[in-house]
Amino acid sequence: MTNPNVDTYQFQFAANRIFILQIVNEIVPLPGLLRRERGREVAAERMAVPPSYADLGKAARDIFNKGYAFGLIKLEVKTKSQSGVEFTTSGSSNTESGKVSGSLETKYKWSEYGLTFTEKWNTDNTLGTEIAIEDQLAKGLKLTFDTTFSPNTGKKSGRVKTAYKREYVNLGCDVDFDFAGPAIHASAVAGYEGWLAGYQMSFDTAKSKLTQNNFAVGYKTGDFQLHTNVNDGAEFGGSIYQKVSENLETAVNLTWTAGNNSTRFGIAAKYQLDPTASISAKVNNSSLIGIGYSQILRPGIKLTLCSLIDGKSINSGGHKLGLGLELEA
Repeated sequence: MTNPNVDTYQFQFAANRIFILQIVNEIVPLPGLLRRERGREVAAERMAVPPSYADLGKAARDIFNKGYAFGLIKLEVKTKSQSGVEFTTSGSSNTESGKVSGSLETKYKWSEYGLTFTEKWNTDNTLGTEIAIEDQLAKGLKLTFDTTFSPNTGKKSGRVKTAYKREYVNLGCDVDFDFAGPAIHASAVAGYEGWLAGYQMSFDTAKSKLTQNNFAVGYKTGDFQLHTNVNDGAEFGGSIYQKVSENLETAVNLTWTAGNNSTRFGIAAKYQLDPTASISAKVNNSSLIGIGYSQILRPGIKLTLCSLIDGKSINSGGHKLGLGLELEA
């Protein structure tokens, strides 16, 4: 006579065996799975959102510009309240003219609704208000309303900015409102497998005239960027950025204007000495040599020193020094 408990046990064992075999069957083709995952990563890289037109060639420009403030003494203080309001106060003094300028900016982000409110004021007594909303009306769409007002002169200005970015494309359109007629600024950048192509234009509706007509082409990888541009069919430029190693970045910049035989050329480099210190240097074909040094004294305190030397007249003077201090809490 058959024992029902034994039959039940055998049935459960067979079911468990089939289940285990199914799991093994899913795990065995692991290399193929890894290849599919790598393929998805490559596809994601290819579908990355390209930069805006203004940010094309930005990596090279940063090597030339960041960490230099020749002839200025600058102070910048950033703080954040418990309610999430960010305050940025900055001031600078020109060592040649003695002119002192400053600005105050407050920013509040309402992340739940994608809203950002920004208020600005500077020592020219200009007040600015900016309201931005992002990823609410449509994924990748950002709308910005920007206004400025000068109480002394009564001058007012307004601008509506739109930006839309998705895989392969980054679009932008700004409208400056003026009593004579609005000005329209538009740009578009398309990217595919590292290649970038962009167009930028400005149209003055009051004069019914195209005031800006720029093209750009570039190529971008993880440690190398190439950028070329043509502005209004008269100015030609190009830049190369390369991350040579983990600590060394280099950049080359070239500009030529039609009708002018002179070509502007520059080389720049930045070397990270350690996690808290870096040194920068640049030189151009006019023999102007710039040197900068940045040091994080402690978390939230950064000191920057820079100097501009005229290589053609080292003994005659006229060189410039710069000092910057950034505080953040």
